[in-house]
Amino acid sequence: MSNEEERPGELVCTGAEATCVEIMTPREVPLGGLRALPVRRTLPQRHRSLIGAWCFLDHYGPDPVAETGGMWVAPHPHTGLQTVSWLFAGEIEHRDSAGHHAMVRPGEVNLMTAGRGISHSEVSTAVTTTLHGAQLWVALPDASRDTDPGFEHYAPDAVVGDGWRGRVFLGTLLGDTSPVVTHTPLLGAELVLEPGVILPLEVDPSFEHGVLVDLGSVTVDGVTAASADLAYVPPGDGTLALVAGEEGARVLVLGGPPFGESIVMWWNFVGRSHDEIVAFRQAWQAQITRDGAVVPDSSDVADGRFGIVAGDHLRPIPAPELPNARLKERR
Repeated sequence: MSNEEERPGELVCTGAEATCVEIMTPREVPLGGLRALPVRRTLPQRHRSLIGAWCFLDHYGPDPVAETGGMWVAPHPHTGLQTVSWLFAGEIEHRDSAGHHAMVRPGEVNLMTAGRGISHSEVSTAVTTTLHGAQLWVALPDASRDTDPGFEHYAPDAVVGDGWRGRVFLGTLLGDTSPVVTHTPLLGAELVLEPGVILPLEVDPSFEHGVLVDLGSVTVDGVTAASADLAYVPPGDGTLALVAGEEGARVLVLGGPPFGESIVMWWNFVGRSHDEIVAFRQAWQAQITRDGAVVPDSSDVADGRFGIVAGDHLRPIPAPELPNARLKERR
């Protein structure tokens, strides 16, 4: 997924210290499409930009595609990250410049590794009437951020208990482990809780966690999070206590050890300095422009750092203008 803001701000990614559960509320951002698909952007925020290596979280829907036009994200670039796509309803077609063509469907994770550079497109399919899901990014550590582009698809089996069910798409939880490869330890899981269910989760005590509430409400270690909230939990004693509200709840549980590296994130790029981001932007613009104009469709894109999205004929997305000030590199 692309950051479609016309003037994306500089995102200096830091992990502020916390001693208790924090409730993070989203801001609404128009993603694009015929009439702009609204998404709720919960991460990054000014006071907290990372949870483990998770550095970006867009939560959207239930979206009536007939009214909004659905998701229509033309080819765009990424560096230094992995994208994680998770749907609750609908279907999205993914194409990327590493040659992967796949569908994103509910309960199945698609993870794309950008590494040194990739481009891709995401379009909701004609059979989709309602689009509902989350798009997340994971920052790659310095040792892996120039790795080859790649892609993995995984459909986890359901794990079922008394009044709850879950699917673990990254890492280990509830006795289940995902085979999907990540470059830092990570946790990603969907949990559905019946009304009033109490579910103590055994988690890695070195991880910080985020609980995104998709439906209903849930109490996280004694603090209530409403629909669309993201509850942040710092590293602790190895137990994450969830209590569903009176309507039940559906949540995503995310986690990982504090990232420990400073990154600069601007538009669709994760780098380490202002100069790197400038170079990434210049490389993308050089691929998609001829005589100062953006090429008509992706088949006219020149090969280069970000490759060509095969089989896609949408006009590629040009990079916004950089801010006037230098982008900062901080923890």
